[in-house]
Amino acid sequence: MPGHKYGRAFKENSLCDNITKLMIKGDLTEVDGLDNLHDPSGVIKEALDDLKNLYKSKKSYFLVNGSTSGNLAMIFAAFSEGDKVLIERGCHRSIFNGIILRKLRPVYLDYNYDSVLGLPISNNSVDVISRIENEEDIKGIVLTYPNYYGICCDLKAISEKCKEKNILLIVDSAHGAHFGFSGVLPQNAVSLGGDIVVESAHKTLPSLTQTAYLHVMNENLIDNTDFYVSAFSSTSPSYMFMMSLEYSKDFLKSEVELKYKKLIHRIEKLKQEISSCSFLRIIDKEYINKSADFPIFDYDNTRIVINVDKGLSGHKLLKYLRENSVQCEMSDERNVVLIPTPFNIEEDYDKLIKALKKCSESDISDKLKEICYMNSYEKVIEPYEASCAEKILVNIEDCEGMTAGDNIVPYPPGIPLVVMGEKITRNHIETIKRLLSSGVDVLGVNEDKIKAVK
Repeated sequence: MPGHKYGRAFKENSLCDNITKLMIKGDLTEVDGLDNLHDPSGVIKEALDDLKNLYKSKKSYFLVNGSTSGNLAMIFAAFSEGDKVLIERGCHRSIFNGIILRKLRPVYLDYNYDSVLGLPISNNSVDVISRIENEEDIKGIVLTYPNYYGICCDLKAISEKCKEKNILLIVDSAHGAHFGFSGVLPQNAVSLGGDIVVESAHKTLPSLTQTAYLHVMNENLIDNTDFYVSAFSSTSPSYMFMMSLEYSKDFLKSEVELKYKKLIHRIEKLKQEISSCSFLRIIDKEYINKSADFPIFDYDNTRIVINVDKGLSGHKLLKYLRENSVQCEMSDERNVVLIPTPFNIEEDYDKLIKALKKCSESDISDKLKEICYMNSYEKVIEPYEASCAEKILVNIEDCEGMTAGDNIVPYPPGIPLVVMGEKITRNHIETIKRLLSSGVDVLGVNEDKIKAVK
């Protein structure tokens, strides 16, 4: 990230000449003729109407504070204090922050994990629908589509059940802004029935970091969404950000079918070019389904996920690749994620191929036992109660059995290991230590100490 790849998207374009220079000149404020993002009636309204028509939503928004502001706005617009909400455990930290701020009562959907590949594989729609049918008094459900690895659940089937039960479906589609605009990509979450959907334009589209879209399909939520999108946005929105959001919109209206076909063809070629590396491979839907407990529904074939054999480390591979001039997006115990877009060039792939072919098993070996930390949680008090409670700093080694006073979040991907208000277990402690020793940033841990409820 971001999807413009060092500004290449702004240089090799047919949509607008000298877009980079225009962006710098466009660092302006709300003067006559430039409209106002918080009350659009002119050129910004025209752009937003065009975005709405493109995604076929009831209303769409430019977000200049990232998908984080969109996730907060969605939660506040859809739910009221004290509501019981079904949350996918693999949601981003901003979703959990919204839950805390809105004082919701979360119940969780366990995240599915493929132990053969060491890979989180999102949700089984059968399990999700069963929870919707059997969980009493839930006001809505929050899902991620796709997950960080490009894996997609059967969102349409889940949406149909939500509508049958009259509950809201909120979708964090941060990694799916490009979906639905090519036959070789999964469908967009908006078209699949999400009531509110947020998408990070900067992740996969040619837009500046911190830019995103939000789409509303449920007309009953528009007034609330208007208020909360504004409330969680800067009152001095960047016109450079908005210009890049409009640029991405126009990119999607251009001939993107061929661009994405070429991108996926290049990734397929890459798989063949590294086939001699017997201890690693680029995985896809077919490969995942060989070992998964249930077949994944869909997959983003523009995502590169490099999976390594057991006994090897995804974290060490990421470090190795960085040392060989290849910057990756993230890693976990067994996988490294890269996010190519149509704006990567052949040199980028050549560097990756060269580095992978040079890599040996000894470069990335790891003798420590692999840890799976998904679905290890026990709520003691509600997260919002923990946020207001008196807290103490405790050494990691001494916090077993205590109640977390902060979210503990490996970053990336930004999915909480422990949510505040949950019991800290020995498994959590060992996982935190393992992540830190692997060079992973863990938010909520400071100098080997964490906050616990007193």
